[in-house]
Amino acid sequence: EKLEARICSELRDLSMPSVRFKVSVEPMESVLGFDKTGADEVRFLISANAGMELGRISKIASGGELSRIMLAMKTVFSDNDPIETMVFDEIDTGVSGVAAQRVGEKMSDLSRGKQVLCITHLPQIAAMADVHFIIEKSSTDDMTITDIHKVAEEESLAELARLLGSDALTEAALSNAKEMKEQANGFKEAR
Repeated sequence: EKLEARICSELRDLSMPSVRFKVSVEPMESVLGFDKTGADEVRFLISANAGMELGRISKIASGGELSRIMLAMKTVFSDNDPIETMVFDEIDTGVSGVAAQRVGEKMSDLSRGKQVLCITHLPQIAAMADVHFIIEKSSTDDMTITDIHKVAEEESLAELARLLGSDALTEAALSNAKEMKEQANGFKEAR
């Protein structure tokens, strides 16, 4: 019950206000009453929307919901996880707008106790980062090379503007990127 309540709380923070989450633990149906995985069948059930029945996450959750469910679970389990670094590869799948902002905020909260590495294409999430790196691939006929470099503060704003959809670095795009970064810093300072 405590796990269910904590995961629901995290999901509500991630723009899923009507979510219900349940852990189903049922005795295994087999001749012996157990197999190599144990004696119980454990399933995570969810209802993401008001009025919907609880169902298996794998059957009913959308891509964006799956991203947020995974982040909520990782957040709850991180308290007891001795691993100091968490890697999120495109946690933004299926997420946009306010939900993306909440994902970025949740990851910022996580980074207070763990090192968080995140690969993202959303400016709402990237703006929350303390440090940015750019990863670029280049190819020749027979080889692909991946290059990574740390981004300076000025270049960080240009990269945020690019993520916002601006190929041309106009004053408006840079101003929008600067405002996003200021809002992210304000969020982090308020925590």
